[in-house]
Amino acid sequence: MSSGDFRFAEVFSYESLVHAMAGAVGSVTAMTVFFPLDTARLRLQVDEKRKARINQGCVIFPLCPLCRLAPYRGWFPVICSLCCSNFVYFYCFHSLKASWLRGLKSTPSKDLLIGITSGVVNVLVTTPLWVVNTRLKLQGAKFRNADIRPTNYSGIMDAFVQIVEDEGIGALWNGTFPSLLLVLNPAVQFMIYEGLKRQLKKGVHRELLSLEAFMIGAVAKAVATTVTYPLQTVQSILRFGQHGEHTGRSLLNSLRGVMHLLINRVRRHGWQGLFKGLEAKLLQTVLTAALMFLLYEKIASSTFRVMGVKRPVSSR
Repeated sequence: MSSGDFRFAEVFSYESLVHAMAGAVGSVTAMTVFFPLDTARLRLQVDEKRKARINQGCVIFPLCPLCRLAPYRGWFPVICSLCCSNFVYFYCFHSLKASWLRGLKSTPSKDLLIGITSGVVNVLVTTPLWVVNTRLKLQGAKFRNADIRPTNYSGIMDAFVQIVEDEGIGALWNGTFPSLLLVLNPAVQFMIYEGLKRQLKKGVHRELLSLEAFMIGAVAKAVATTVTYPLQTVQSILRFGQHGEHTGRSLLNSLRGVMHLLINRVRRHGWQGLFKGLEAKLLQTVLTAALMFLLYEKIASSTFRVMGVKRPVSSR
């Protein structure tokens, strides 16, 4: 078998499919548990008139009024989007890792490069789903922004149709540019996670303990989220269509749009405005990622054990 054929076989291997399924199931389960916190975070990000609250007491109490209003609104489209997104990301990450490394030792720089590539593929494929679920999740919420237009979507397909009819098909990719920049988030997360996992398993081929997977998953996500949070705020605003902002038809217009929103945010709220909702995001995303990686490791290892695979590709 030639090297090219070998790479092709690795990309379409059952091991990559197992990783993708385990990642999708783990992420869906974890998001379902902590979904109300994600709803609170999103509303804090897009509501311009709500003051940023950072380091002001317990992070739970300021969010309670937001959580009481339909905390599971938009759950189904989010879960559908998350399932597709994580399936694509985990599949790309592990298939590219198996294909490119081909038994060679993995390093943080290689993990980062593979993570970025996987993220780009994921963004281009799944952004329309995230635009729709953002609209559905925020539909009916009462904002202090006078310029947020009301919507009336009956479901996922109706939202797709209305967005295309009212705003054009390009609106389904609103927020794509900051999303492409945000591929650094999962890339950094996976780089840290894989690096910490290699250190824990250094010299010994074993399964991670549940507590180990939970802790390194939490650490990896906390670092990645804090570094990229201002861009996540811009991404949420663009997906929601607030202020009529769009990503533009060119890279230059997209960059200008992102910079405009970042500068406007700082002018209105100060530097803290770039981190509105960070309390909820850190609480939600760290717990969700930690639980996701725990479930992912257990599902993947159990599946490989049933299949008789002693050393999955990702452990190299």
